[in-house]
Amino acid sequence: MKVIDALNSHSRQYVTFEILPPLKGQSIESLYGILDPLMEFKPPFLNVTYHSSEYTYKERANGLLEKVSIRKRPGTVGICASIMFRYKVDAVAHLICGGFSKNETEDALIDLHYLGIKNILVLRGDPPMNERTFKPEPNGHTHAIEMVKQVVNINKGIYLEEDIKQGFNTDFCVGIAGYPEKHFEAPNLSSDLRYLKEKVDSGAEYIVTQMFFDNKKYFEFVELCRKKGINVPIIPGLKPITTRKQVALIPSTFHVDIPDELNCAIMKCKDDASAVRVGIEWAIKQGKELLQAGVPCLHFFTMSNPKPIVEIVRTLF
Repeated sequence: MKVIDALNSHSRQYVTFEILPPLKGQSIESLYGILDPLMEFKPPFLNVTYHSSEYTYKERANGLLEKVSIRKRPGTVGICASIMFRYKVDAVAHLICGGFSKNETEDALIDLHYLGIKNILVLRGDPPMNERTFKPEPNGHTHAIEMVKQVVNINKGIYLEEDIKQGFNTDFCVGIAGYPEKHFEAPNLSSDLRYLKEKVDSGAEYIVTQMFFDNKKYFEFVELCRKKGINVPIIPGLKPITTRKQVALIPSTFHVDIPDELNCAIMKCKDDASAVRVGIEWAIKQGKELLQAGVPCLHFFTMSNPKPIVEIVRTLF
């Protein structure tokens, strides 16, 4: 099933999850250990993140440093296929601009099509660690909208090679990311919404938001989108706080605010066991309000830690 079909079915409100590929060197069984307890909630689809290469420096025998490219979490496409085979649940493959040329993106789309994976979340991706700005690959995409257009083209049978006159039409459902508190590189929320509308107008069928901890920001974001003529489903993305340190790490990493009430409650916790209880209760409160407002789906970022998610979703559903 395509994501947009699940969202438009109105048969029930769903819960879905985003998972990380295992670290290189780990078995896929470690991923199944995360997913198995989440399957009781019958998610219509699961998102699998993609991680670009990172650069490190290794010392050669002569004492000089060599720049080495490594991917710590490979396997997105294979994991999507494995999820669909093992759980009979549709997988959403994240595709990012960073690390791909346009031709490599096209080849990845062909691989996904051959495997029967019809759902894609298109993202530009973050700059590599220790680099401040995003730089595309040679002949790669600079912005997510360019990849959206490429996916829409291949859905129409339009391939990069001009001698392919009547290519096979794929059937991908394209999702994109939205930022209730704006993308950190955007000069303001209004310009961020203009870019978002361009992606929707180019063929994106739904939006998944960055995590947020204040529902007011989500509702305001949805209202602003509707005023801009962005009328596709907007899935709220949620993540429970699970450690005391996260009230400092999350804002610096994901560029989102922690409400003062939540921050104060976490800071009063003497240990992470107390902090996770606060985080769970806050996420339950968020989820109840969002479901009552009629959102079609709640989307949880698991961060390879399913235990608090299971407790939250059992309470909500």
